[in-house]
Amino acid sequence: MYKKQMTLQRIVCYALLIASAIVFVYSLGLATDLYDSLFPYADATKKKFVEGADIYYNIQPFNKQLTGAGIALILSAVSLFIFNTHKRRKYYVGNYVTVVLNAVINVAVTVWALVNVMAYKAQYLLIDFEKLAELADRYDTKYIESTRWFDFSVPVFVILIAVTVLSLANLVFKTLLMRSERKLIEEGDTEV
Repeated sequence: MYKKQMTLQRIVCYALLIASAIVFVYSLGLATDLYDSLFPYADATKKKFVEGADIYYNIQPFNKQLTGAGIALILSAVSLFIFNTHKRRKYYVGNYVTVVLNAVINVAVTVWALVNVMAYKAQYLLIDFEKLAELADRYDTKYIESTRWFDFSVPVFVILIAVTVLSLANLVFKTLLMRSERKLIEEGDTEV
């Protein structure tokens, strides 16, 4: 049973690192379509202004924070490896703290990011897409009406939360195995 648990433990730690990296990569792509289609029309001082295109500028502080949060998630996942959570047979206080702290950070970032991404998606949908299409055709720029980058946030953060839940389940499983092993050792000592 311990070999299966140790394998699961290793897989979960690497999965948390990968899920954190996915969030980071997602943050790098979030404003890509906005730049491609809205940047030329986002400045209200220009004649080529499109109503709602200023979301390109409005989302920049959040996008920067999301990128920082992605880096923080990666560092949090790396802490599991620093404390040898991925290969330790017996967990110590540091292992429990890193797993729980990692879970808290992952949930907090997920809630914060999804609330903000959905708010920006609602703002994006207020763009005057007719005028944007007209100007994009006239000036030969990209016209992107898709909300795909906003929509990608759901599977990205569902993966992060699913792996986080798996890491907490692994922690419980590990604790139960450690207790049963300790009990077997104590029973063996009393027989002598």
